[in-house]
Amino acid sequence: MKLQRHPSPVLLPDPTSDWECYNVFNPAVIYHNGLWHMWYRAQGLDWVSRIGYAVSADGLHWNRLRRPVLEPHDGTDSRGVEDPRVVVLDGVFYMTYTAYGRVYQGAGKPTHAGGGITPMIARSTNGITWEPVSAIVRGEDNKDHVLFPRKIRGRYAALHRRWPNVWLAYSDDLVTWRPEDMYPVYGPRREDPDAWDRKSVGSNGVPIETPEGWLLINHGYDEGHVYKFGVVLLDLEDPTRVLRRPKSAIFWPEELWELRGDVPNVVFSCANPVVDGVVYVYYGGGDHVIGLATCRLDDLLAFALSG
Repeated sequence: MKLQRHPSPVLLPDPTSDWECYNVFNPAVIYHNGLWHMWYRAQGLDWVSRIGYAVSADGLHWNRLRRPVLEPHDGTDSRGVEDPRVVVLDGVFYMTYTAYGRVYQGAGKPTHAGGGITPMIARSTNGITWEPVSAIVRGEDNKDHVLFPRKIRGRYAALHRRWPNVWLAYSDDLVTWRPEDMYPVYGPRREDPDAWDRKSVGSNGVPIETPEGWLLINHGYDEGHVYKFGVVLLDLEDPTRVLRRPKSAIFWPEELWELRGDVPNVVFSCANPVVDGVVYVYYGGGDHVIGLATCRLDDLLAFALSG
């Protein structure tokens, strides 16, 4: 099983822009009301990450706003807002994103040199104007968080990365995330010397609901620090239960714009919408451009069950 790569990037930096002239990468993408909507991370002259918005009729050719839709607003995110993932719940857009700031909020010392990393949630009724809702945790290096597309047993649910493991968190209102409602799900395969994900793992896009379970595309790397994608299948009503986790990766850097870029050997995805039975995996290549890879949902699920 291997994702089919689109032959060229679908979005490039804009050299005429002050805030997205260097890098565009790691987008959230959904298909909603007949259009493709993209929220992407961008870096410009000050190297601070902001989130831009683009819209498309075909998922390949994009028209983007001239100014970002989410950018730093205080010391908690002064160094950037990063890696959005978007889901629609009850007709409202919810974005999970990482706030990286010089101000640290939490007990003890910062886990990240010089400041804090906070896994945030924001909401919007139109996809353009966003307001912060909550943080899943504070005071720890925690990211790669993504909301499930529906409630599970009457509660909101999210995956997050309490390194080195992926965790599941529940909330009644998307505002309060209690430590006692958080559970480890899976981690790096450190016992396998040949595993592609033996050093670090994290979640990609929104979990895909199938009759067999929640289908996840995830990422990881080994000591060589080459990012690759894999597949995990979780139980529908108890996502702490890993049903299947094939050993083989399904995607990895091969093109020059993935092998080099601003950060070499990186493919990193925050989006895998399913449209007409096809999984569209949008990803950052080399932390510099945005690429696309696809596969049939039936093929991906069959691989998850038997790979």
